[in-house]
Amino acid sequence: MKRILFSLALAILFTVDAFAQGAAYPAPVEGDFIARDFAFTSGERLPEVKIHYRTIGTPRKDGDGVVRNGVLILHGTGGTGGGFLGASYAGRLFGKGQPLDAEKYFIILPDNVGHGQSSKPSDGLRMKFPKYRYTDMVKLQHELVTKGLGLNNLKLVMGTSMGAMHAWNWGYMYPGFAAGLVPLASNPVEIGGRNRVWRKFLIDAIEKDPTWKNGDYTEQPRGLASAIGFLMMATSVPLQWQKQFPTVAAADKYVADQVAARSKNTDANDMLYYYHAIEDYNPAPHLSKITSHLLAINSADDFVNPPELPMMQELIKQVKHGRFILIPISDETRGHGTHSLPAIWGGELVKFLQELH
Repeated sequence: MKRILFSLALAILFTVDAFAQGAAYPAPVEGDFIARDFAFTSGERLPEVKIHYRTIGTPRKDGDGVVRNGVLILHGTGGTGGGFLGASYAGRLFGKGQPLDAEKYFIILPDNVGHGQSSKPSDGLRMKFPKYRYTDMVKLQHELVTKGLGLNNLKLVMGTSMGAMHAWNWGYMYPGFAAGLVPLASNPVEIGGRNRVWRKFLIDAIEKDPTWKNGDYTEQPRGLASAIGFLMMATSVPLQWQKQFPTVAAADKYVADQVAARSKNTDANDMLYYYHAIEDYNPAPHLSKITSHLLAINSADDFVNPPELPMMQELIKQVKHGRFILIPISDETRGHGTHSLPAIWGGELVKFLQELH
């Protein structure tokens, strides 16, 4: 075991060095797709559901006249597709000669329903917005790709956290549609145990607060600050936080600053929908239906998907072309947020893409 961990640590250091230099990439093109008369799994419907998205690169047809270079990248809970455009992500993946070189691939970065510039409760319907779940979110992604962008297959579906869970769903909801699946920071099981407990605390912090007013508040409810606190703990990075806030004063200042900043950009109803949406997630009974090649990557310092839980090692065996990598804790890892650092796992992505040719 020590030899394995040492080898992984060396691989991580090599990968960090290989991805040390960022690169320019083509400017994103933004657009909106409208799904008409969309029926949610709850039985509710909307005449129009807007899905905002960005694309980088160009769809290219192969010798058979089929576009096969599409790459769908899916964001985490509360995020947007625009969150992937920073130097530490896009600058390490989308530039010339990089793993997802935009001169070679057609990259699709949507805002999921309920998020960003896509249709969401805070647009006006509040708690009357349809109760979307992960199944609905993936169906809308599929409609964007097929009806909106005209693709009938993808080279890759890759996602972080919530987006990783969506990648598992893609595997069995649309078998073989994507040649490869790369879920980063997830487990393919129903959300139970501690993972459900902290989410339930977050939900209750809002829903049991009388200032929430069943979603009809005029200013954000007081419980939103507590909900943000639970989220911060779930995405915490113990090794780095101890270095950055080694005293009571420093830690307290960080908490105050983060809650204040995040409260300005978070709507309580939208947040409730984020965390209720996961309640239909459970790929475990369907893993044998996944025919695509799949690379699952977690990090050992992830509070949300801790390494002591054994399910991934067992369940990955049910995926015909599945492989699982656990990244050991290092000074480069960032807990759950390691999912957005290709400097750490980019080398594994390169090897995986070679398997798809």
